[in-house]
Amino acid sequence: MIKNLLQRGLPAQVHDSGGYAWDAARREAYANDQASPLTLIAVTAKSNRSKADQDPSTWMPPAEGDRCAYVTHWVAVKTRWKLAIDPSEEAALAENATRCPNVPIKVQLAR
Repeated sequence: MIKNLLQRGLPAQVHDSGGYAWDAARREAYANDQASPLTLIAVTAKSNRSKADQDPSTWMPPAEGDRCAYVTHWVAVKTRWKLAIDPSEEAALAENATRCPNVPIKVQLAR
């Protein structure tokens, strides 16, 4: 599985956020990240297809009740892997976060 992921390259969002500069070991660590419970979230195939490689500036979960968790997870994964957040992405995250409870996010940086 990892071999196929590496052959296809990084997901577009990771690549565009700085992952393009990662060496093979870092890409493999990202692809196999099991240390964070935020890395993989089970979703329906329909939801996965509708999101594709969009960021929060162009896609949010259709159910408003899922948006706070989505914003939290997005920020945590970006922080964990030291990935950039572009201005439109940041604006969408900030706007949606205003409707979320003020809960600290704990993130362990990836090695």
